[in-house]
Amino acid sequence: MNTGDISWILLCSALVLLMTPGLALFYGGLARSKNAGATIMHSFMSMGIVGVVWALWGYTLAFGPDMGNFIGDFSWFGLKDVSATEPGPYADNMPHQAFMVFQGMFAIITPALITGAFAERMKFSAYVIFIVLWVTIVYAPLAHWVWGGGWIGELGGLDFAGGTVVHISSGVGALAAALVFGKRLGWGTESMEPHNVPMVVLGAGLLWFGWFGFNAGSALAADGNAVNAFVVTNIAAAAGVLGWVFLAWLRDGSPSVIGAASGAVAGLVAITPAAGFVGPMPAIVIGLVAGGLCYGAATLLVRLNVDDSLSVWGVHGVGGTWGALATGLFVGVGFGSLAEFTDVSRGTQIWYQLVSIGASWAWTFVLTGGILLAIKYTIGIRVDDNKEVVGLDVGEHSEQAYRW
Repeated sequence: MNTGDISWILLCSALVLLMTPGLALFYGGLARSKNAGATIMHSFMSMGIVGVVWALWGYTLAFGPDMGNFIGDFSWFGLKDVSATEPGPYADNMPHQAFMVFQGMFAIITPALITGAFAERMKFSAYVIFIVLWVTIVYAPLAHWVWGGGWIGELGGLDFAGGTVVHISSGVGALAAALVFGKRLGWGTESMEPHNVPMVVLGAGLLWFGWFGFNAGSALAADGNAVNAFVVTNIAAAAGVLGWVFLAWLRDGSPSVIGAASGAVAGLVAITPAAGFVGPMPAIVIGLVAGGLCYGAATLLVRLNVDDSLSVWGVHGVGGTWGALATGLFVGVGFGSLAEFTDVSRGTQIWYQLVSIGASWAWTFVLTGGILLAIKYTIGIRVDDNKEVVGLDVGEHSEQAYRW
């Protein structure tokens, strides 16, 4: 084992964990002031709930010994035989637990991303049940398909750091959630503008910072692959800012601070699956297209009268889909070569990417919708109208984010 690689992956694990409080600030600032605390609570509780679920059964389902190219078995339940001193099957340069905890940080932030779709209207009790079920039923199998020895990885689908596993799953899950929940009270007639722009920018900055661990850490070594992933991550984020801001500027007549922050996240989302496979010039294209495409998707959903509160589908669903496709389009361009990363033609690789995208979309949309409908018709998923009007900070948590 390599002590430098071990140090790197532990540092990256901490960086990825920091992304979830960053997301809490990003989403909290985008929400209305009466729901800021409740929105932040969604992200923070993901750290608590998924942190335990991952140790008990999430990791073994996602990365345990394969059953039918579909899911892992329960051999590592409770982290049994997941050693802190010996390597596991996925990386021989670090202890098994180092790989496990790095992957656990991905599992924590993914359901937290979905919460932006139902911000300002979900019962907290329903959220707790939802997040346990979603990580178990949706996330763990999908992670196994792509990274744990499952059928997408065996097929040849490429996803360096989570375009399908993290961003398509959260974005498409958010679309299903927005449709099941329906619109917020007053949507389309009342102002629902973000209440705290500096909080949004701080959150986006923490996400950008943590994303270096997200993508460069996925090299699982402190090597040239990590360096390239680090560099293209920054380039794509920067290009995403430009793509979103300039398109929105042309359409709306003014450059938006919120748009700049959202564009950065869009660029980061899109480069995630490609970060280990492309060089700097493709990263610019990926980021620019992501910024404009995600802005258009978020705008389109509003026109379709779908209330995805914080535009999760537009940024993560569409951005992740574009990134997964762009991985096939640009793999081996500017970094390495096509033959280094795949043994098929570019056209065939694009087909593999499309299959991965379609399977991830279908799996996530159907099961997320099914989980939410099951909760809706048992304990209910939405707060009553009085709580929604007064705000979830007071209605669900009996405290205010702001006391002045």
